[in-house]
Amino acid sequence: MDTKAFNEALTQLAESKGISKEAVIDALRESLEKAYIRYLGGGDDAKVLVEVDPNTGAITLAQIKAVVAEVEDDYLEISVEDANEGRKRAKYKVGDEYSIPCPIEDLTKLTAMAVKNILRQKIAEAERSALYEIYKDHIGEMITGTVEKADDRSVSVNIGRTTVELGRHEMIGDEYFKVGDTIKVYIQEVKSAHPEEEAKNGKKRGPQIEVTRSSEGFLKRLFEEEIHEIYDGTVVIKSIAREAGIRSKVAVYSNNEDVDATGACIGPGGTRIQKIVTQLGNGKDKEKIDIINYSTNPAVFIIEALRPASVIGVALTDPEATPSPKATAIIKDGQLSVAIGRRAANARLASRITGWSIDIKEESQAAELGIEYTSSEEWIAEAEKERREKEKEAFLAKARKAAEEAEVEAKKEEAPAPVAPTPAPAPVAPKAAVNPDEFPEEAANPAAAALAFAKEEEERKAAEAAKKAAAEEEAKKAAPVEPAEPTFVHTTTTLSDLEKELESAKEKKSKPVLKGRRPRKITEEEVKNTAAPASEESVTPAINAMPIYSEEEMEAIAKEEAEAAENAAYDDDIDYEDYDQYYDDDDGGRR
Repeated sequence: MDTKAFNEALTQLAESKGISKEAVIDALRESLEKAYIRYLGGGDDAKVLVEVDPNTGAITLAQIKAVVAEVEDDYLEISVEDANEGRKRAKYKVGDEYSIPCPIEDLTKLTAMAVKNILRQKIAEAERSALYEIYKDHIGEMITGTVEKADDRSVSVNIGRTTVELGRHEMIGDEYFKVGDTIKVYIQEVKSAHPEEEAKNGKKRGPQIEVTRSSEGFLKRLFEEEIHEIYDGTVVIKSIAREAGIRSKVAVYSNNEDVDATGACIGPGGTRIQKIVTQLGNGKDKEKIDIINYSTNPAVFIIEALRPASVIGVALTDPEATPSPKATAIIKDGQLSVAIGRRAANARLASRITGWSIDIKEESQAAELGIEYTSSEEWIAEAEKERREKEKEAFLAKARKAAEEAEVEAKKEEAPAPVAPTPAPAPVAPKAAVNPDEFPEEAANPAAAALAFAKEEEERKAAEAAKKAAAEEEAKKAAPVEPAEPTFVHTTTTLSDLEKELESAKEKKSKPVLKGRRPRKITEEEVKNTAAPASEESVTPAINAMPIYSEEEMEAIAKEEAEAAENAAYDDDIDYEDYDQYYDDDDGGRR
């Protein structure tokens, strides 16, 4: 057998059916076992051995017989002599099992067909078991499927992993479908076969997936899909009563005072409710939907539930009756047919959605029977009063809770912080007797003592600095003088270039220097007002002053002063009056 082809076939079969490869192998083993027992032809009580190697695809078939001393049924038993026939040493004894192998090639074509049919059934059972694990968590959800088969009694709908049957009583009114239509179904129940039923029938059955379009859950899912206020929880569907294809009543309640529950469901111009109605079958008669306001007051709820009839009063005749309390609704004369509705659906749905058994009477009939009732206006006013009281109680409860929480927080803040244990006091040395006459001089005058200490500190630092300078000077004198290494200067300038530069420098020096502006003359008054320089006697020579310039620097300064004097003498020879005509004495600028 081609091992690779065998494994590929197992994998493809498992993926197409949505089951595991192990489940396929178990189904193959069971089908071979049943077909082999039929092949033996001795009855279903035969004991056989069937093994399937998932890696190689090898199949082992064998009939198992019990080794006995005296054979009573040769189909199930074998003697010790026959079991050990042809053996030098006895291998089997009474009580052992004797295996008679059967090559797979010895099986007939009829046996192969039996294996195929049984395998198909086993795989279908495994597929249904896998579907149960998938769809058991989707109970109460709506799913879209495709019609595969349709007749007058039922419709087969493919929902992806399997095909389900939609019976006529689970459809909406007289709706009809064609093959290929896309429809929505509601998963109502997923049932697994009961063990007692399997034992009774002698065979295993897979789970049953029940779908419907006529339940209240289907209508609720449509409302959640089309009305986002219901989807996000602003509007809540309290209860639904439905007769598919005829009429439905939906009681809604708003968690937000600014949102009208019935208005949100109906939509502008009835657009939202019309979208839902169009999905409730394609039959001749469309299903009607009444959106009513839910109320905790039973009488007000009954008034709303009987719409479109106008209820003028309600009498709660027996609120404690079982199984359902009783009430009488009084309507205007001539509206009995409206209150009852087509096929009495309106009255039945009102009783179902409210949970009350409602008896409907016209106003004149109630007067004849002497039925006492409370008007609808009074019931509505009472319901409004109850609502306000509940809101007040809820507000007060919330305020009390907030006050309690604030009080707890205040107690936490006022609670003293945990006090750390006080350490034991350190031992105190005994005080010595003090005589003021024995105090030192600096204790008597702290300021004088501080000045004296500062003076001593300055003298000490000066002495240390002088000592350090003297030590550095001695170290310099004692250090040996190392001969300086000769420095070689390499230049690319020739002697003729140097001579040309010297001649150009002399020419520049010999040329007169013209200044752009005449120097200002100092008046005698400014000379008198100039402060006289301090006399030589007033200058106190610095003690131990260090020279500011070195000898080389002093020589350079003297040279610069001589050059400056020479230039000044040259400037004195220039007559600046020749240039007065080029200056403006008023603003000092050029004309």
